Amino acid sequence: MMLPDRAVILAAGLGTRLKWLTHGKPKALMNVGGVPAIVQVIRRLAGFGIRDIAVNVHHHAGLLMDELGDGSRFGVNLFYSPEKTLLDSGGGVRTALERLPGEGPFVVHNADVLADIDLDRLAGLCPAGGCALALVPNPAHHPAGDFALAGQQVCDSGEPRFTYAGVSVWDDAVFRSLPANEAWPLVQPIRQLQGQGLCHGMLHRGVWLDIGRPQDLMRARRLLTIGYNAVG
Repeated sequence: MMLPDRAVILAAGLGTRLKWLTHGKPKALMNVGGVPAIVQVIRRLAGFGIRDIAVNVHHHAGLLMDELGDGSRFGVNLFYSPEKTLLDSGGGVRTALERLPGEGPFVVHNADVLADIDLDRLAGLCPAGGCALALVPNPAHHPAGDFALAGQQVCDSGEPRFTYAGVSVWDDAVFRSLPANEAWPLVQPIRQLQGQGLCHGMLHRGVWLDIGRPQDLMRARRLLTIGYNAVG
């Protein structure tokens, strides 16, 4: 599969686990390493040659769009997918995908995940008509994990188990028959593709920071005070 030049960033969540920190702004705008977390993500994607990025927005959507603009200062084109009601991860991706020009594979990246995952390698694992998931060793807040790996096949059963990193690559053909503007989880097509042998995965043991909780945000700020690129 060719390398993706498009991406969807999931940034519509309410950020309830961050409590008071997101009362006045969205989680994606939390400062990490001197800039908003979503800017770290955009820069990382741009470094892999991704130029067209759709961002789903809901909580404090205006603040987020005003901060990021059209994306030109990051060397990308940003397209926004406003959600009047939250569409969950799968519905959010499907609806945002309609905002993107072009066709072919694309990256899905959570706005609250900072990582040095090799997107080119991940894309190389993505089968035609399928997806490739980045997995990480289970963090303390999710000890049971999500999936196992049998070679490059992602499985529901087996040991050891790993946690979905919030980063994946998809053939856009997967979404053509799935509904837009409806709420449904991304795990829905993942399960379907698993049954067809079309969900591949790789284990990432490098930098991976999920800033969805206050203690994790503080840790990320400590680690990335000198800048994300220096760490990644």
